[in-house]
Amino acid sequence: MDAFEFVGDWSGQLIATSIHAGHDLRPEIAELSILAEDDRFREEDPFTDRIASLAPARVLVHRSRFETDLNRVRERTVYRRPEDAWGLRMWSLDPLPDDVVARSLEVYDSFFAALAERLDEVAARGPFVLYDVHSYNHRRHGEDAEAEPWEENPEVNLGTGSVDLDRFSPVVEAFRGSMQAQGFDIRENVKFKGQNLAWWIHDRYPGVGCVLAIEFKKTFMDEWTGEPDEARIDFLAEALGHTMDPVLQALPDA
Repeated sequence: MDAFEFVGDWSGQLIATSIHAGHDLRPEIAELSILAEDDRFREEDPFTDRIASLAPARVLVHRSRFETDLNRVRERTVYRRPEDAWGLRMWSLDPLPDDVVARSLEVYDSFFAALAERLDEVAARGPFVLYDVHSYNHRRHGEDAEAEPWEENPEVNLGTGSVDLDRFSPVVEAFRGSMQAQGFDIRENVKFKGQNLAWWIHDRYPGVGCVLAIEFKKTFMDEWTGEPDEARIDFLAEALGHTMDPVLQALPDA
């Protein structure tokens, strides 16, 4: 399977990505991995590709963030040591060999080159919005421990840390308003503000690209067993789908 793919109809101005949904590792990385698969799965964003499935144009990433984390700057995209990844011991060799890192960087570079080619065409038509869909753990203290406090863990975290709010605040408000109208606890920049993908797009397409970094709390699955709540995943996909028309209507003119 390819590391990533572009699917859907790219003739419009809304795209969704699920860059941490992937679980695959290329063979040389898999051979070096000593991290239990369920521990790796817990730190990925499984099922976010399904949550984003109603977007007309989508970017699917099949490789695990433990091979190449596309939401980190290039110097930090490869997890070499435990301190790069929640203290987890990942590799039989410490640090990860430079030649292995170089091949992971090739994936990173090819991803952003291909994404640029796609988004250049979208941006040429005018302003666009990209849903950068992620999820986050809220039961880190153990399978039987209490969930982390609601006050610091919204059901949906909307990351807008690098959004040009002077230009795109109507887009942010349209998204937030649509989710609130559907009954969601959505709050801005509580857990996450958006990272490398958002930074890269906002830098490359200033005043044109608007990235909404959308983090769903993992209430749609058991983050310890990996068991999905199929009905909840479908519900979240529908809810995200309902935001798309108002968000597109809120995009500024070229």
